[in-house]
Amino acid sequence: MSRALPALVTAVMLAVSGTPALAQPAAAPVVTRAALDPALVAGRGAEVPFLEQEAENAVTTGTVIGPDRTPYTLPAEASGRSAVRLTPGQYVEFTLPSAANAITVRYSIPDAPRGGGITAPLEVTVNGGGRKTMTLTSQYSWLYNQYPFTNDPQADLLHPNWWITECSCVPASTPGVSIAKPFRPMHFYDEQRLLLGRTYRAGDKVRLTVPAGGNAAWTVIDLLDSELVGPPRIRLAAANVLAFGADPTGRRDSARALERAIAFAKRKRLPVYLPPGTYQVNRHIIVDDVTIEGAGSWYTIIKGREVALDTPAPDGSVHTGVGFYGRPAAEGGSRNVHLSGFAIEGDVRERIDTDQVNGIGGAMSDSTIEGLHIRHTKVGMWFDGPMSGLTVRDNVIVDQIADALNFHTGVTGSVVSGNFVRNTGDDGLAMWSEKTADARNVFTRNTVQSPSLANGIAIYGGTDNTVSGNLVADPVREGSGLHAGARFGAEPFAGELLFRDNTVVRAGTFELNWKIGLGAIWFYALDRSIEADVQVVGDHYLDNTYNAIMLVSEWSVKDLYSIPHVAFRDIRVDGTGTSVVSARVKGSASFENVDARNVGAVGVNNCGSFGFPPTGSEFTLLDRGGNDGGWLAPWMLPNTVTCDDRPPVVTPPPPSPW
Repeated sequence: MSRALPALVTAVMLAVSGTPALAQPAAAPVVTRAALDPALVAGRGAEVPFLEQEAENAVTTGTVIGPDRTPYTLPAEASGRSAVRLTPGQYVEFTLPSAANAITVRYSIPDAPRGGGITAPLEVTVNGGGRKTMTLTSQYSWLYNQYPFTNDPQADLLHPNWWITECSCVPASTPGVSIAKPFRPMHFYDEQRLLLGRTYRAGDKVRLTVPAGGNAAWTVIDLLDSELVGPPRIRLAAANVLAFGADPTGRRDSARALERAIAFAKRKRLPVYLPPGTYQVNRHIIVDDVTIEGAGSWYTIIKGREVALDTPAPDGSVHTGVGFYGRPAAEGGSRNVHLSGFAIEGDVRERIDTDQVNGIGGAMSDSTIEGLHIRHTKVGMWFDGPMSGLTVRDNVIVDQIADALNFHTGVTGSVVSGNFVRNTGDDGLAMWSEKTADARNVFTRNTVQSPSLANGIAIYGGTDNTVSGNLVADPVREGSGLHAGARFGAEPFAGELLFRDNTVVRAGTFELNWKIGLGAIWFYALDRSIEADVQVVGDHYLDNTYNAIMLVSEWSVKDLYSIPHVAFRDIRVDGTGTSVVSARVKGSASFENVDARNVGAVGVNNCGSFGFPPTGSEFTLLDRGGNDGGWLAPWMLPNTVTCDDRPPVVTPPPPSPW
């Protein structure tokens, strides 16, 4: 099959359900948030300037694929677990719900046969005119194999001495085992933004057509975001980078010019201003006590290549690339850094964990980062503390090889709010208290969609941290929606850990290594017990693939560690494939006003730590009253063993108003 993966692999990837559609009559636009009726998630997640429309709700001559939550398939990584597949000549057409002059298209096209990606055109017309061509690429998608993954679809196992689920064996010590290639394809999607050149009205038709003769055998369209972008922001009283030799065409490297502008601005106590343009920067820009402003993330773009280093850097990096970095904490860190109003576009196509090729990095205390658009870096923002007093707000971070944001080691008193995250290759937002505790931080009113690996929001140890008002949707594998993990060598949980008023949608994924279902929220005692005051208040868990809530340890340490107490209060669970609560650890939890409906199996799947003593499970449930829906029956209390290791899954109906 020319310029595409082999036919068998293509069939597996697409997992097509449904039939090719004839062009349907025009219909009113369906606007969603995380592929849901916005009323179901009102007041939660980021307030964004764009309106989301899922391709499966639009007019198309293509084929709807999904819904399907099976990992390693295109539907599983799509928003809402469905998308539209187009072949040359086919289209999908969206009706604008509001005036717009810009769109974002989330899509997938095939990889090259030997990896590395291809490019292919997509025609954009509005009401049949205003034709523009987007150049789609798969150069930043399609990863394969075991961690830390590879771009080569024909690679042998990266770790043949690891146990894998596909054969339930260790291939290196199991004669005759053959693993199909490509092995574990993932991270299929990318997205492109386009200014339309004029403002169109509500009701106008945006058609995306795959032209004949392109390079892609198929194109999958997941969704379209439409937006009315305001004019560029002008800053006159500033150190304009053009005056220092920066090239807004992107042809010449502007790193030195930007550094000269920063030095001048610091002497004169001025901000640095980057007017509209594309500026080539292929290494880190060190920032300290400086304000850098762009004309807006649609207009000012800092774009760079990933550059191989002649010799590894002291931190282990073998590449560098575009990024704004505070000074290392060991050197005192940076303070009073304020970055706003520009895009960072990297060139990271593989995961090398020692590489510092992040959009924002280092240590930045008493600083703000807002209004940035970051894509194609390893991690959008990775902060190595100790540091404090950082505010990260109203940014868009998409198409990352690893996390969108990570507070790593001793980040304190900091806030992450109003950010929109989509298509990360690891946790969307994370606090990782390695060596030094993250403390008194807040992740609030963020939206995290479609992490292809790991969790939407993850907290690894730390003291007095809060996760509130967030919207998390569509995690795919080896993680779920919200997570608290005593793992990865993190410092202990201490003080209060609070999850409040979050909504998690289509989570509770299947854990491929354990072969069991997780929870939309899950607690994992691996390295130590979770002994903080854990409060979960006001969360909504909607359309859970398996469980809504899970508390778990690992088999080898199940008798060592526990989760002594988690308090759940004012929770709504609408739809579980299996249970409301799955307990696979020693400990206890209390429940008050936890309402559940559309529960697929027994309300509580209580295995404790699998000792099955005659006195009952090692995990105790406390009924504080007001728990509706019959999921917490009196006979289950306090610690009746109701253990079904792998209960059958009953697909719940779509969530609806309570």
